[in-house]
Amino acid sequence: MVLGNHNPPMKYPKIIAIIFAAVAVLPVNAQNSKTMDAHRAAHHQQLANVKSRMDKSVIKDFIKNDVDRREAEAIEHNPLSAESSAMINDLLKEARSHMGKRYRSGAKGPNAFDCSGFSSYVYRQFGYDISTSSKAQYADGESVDRKDLRAGDLVFFTGRSLRRGIGHVGIVVSADNEKGTFKFIHASTSQGIRIDTNDGYYAKRYVGARRIITK
Repeated sequence: MVLGNHNPPMKYPKIIAIIFAAVAVLPVNAQNSKTMDAHRAAHHQQLANVKSRMDKSVIKDFIKNDVDRREAEAIEHNPLSAESSAMINDLLKEARSHMGKRYRSGAKGPNAFDCSGFSSYVYRQFGYDISTSSKAQYADGESVDRKDLRAGDLVFFTGRSLRRGIGHVGIVVSADNEKGTFKFIHASTSQGIRIDTNDGYYAKRYVGARRIITK
């Protein structure tokens, strides 16, 4: 038998099928290293049940190829350079440094903000000159699907009237795209700069998202 990158021999279909069944439900998410860790753990749990040294050698090759493929797909699906990733981390630190500052209509910082004044101020500190109104910001950057949100994205909501027009904007702090939930920092009219989640009041007001830092 020749081992390596060749397809597994026909004597292993049941073992390979078990591995696929264990990991097929695990989605690929470029932002969430826990997903890939869980994927590897599922592979190695199956490998631990294999007794034959020959079987293990073949299956290890299969596992390596499968993990490499999934990681490549993750990078292609949601690419982000190390430099941009570090910038987003710094951007969110800057945003959090204003926690508790008061809301004031038309204010652009640094002592008070309205919602679009806050998002434009934070991005301006990193060389991104985005629009200063939430409606205009909805045309900045690139459109992002609700299922592909990541930290740093701008999220938009209707106003209190629930009409489809843009009335509010925030910056994503974290996103769990498997569950469809995210946290965002914004200038709340009642409590100033704070972090909220996309449930309750904001659940039915969500309109869409834009990505400013794209690579």
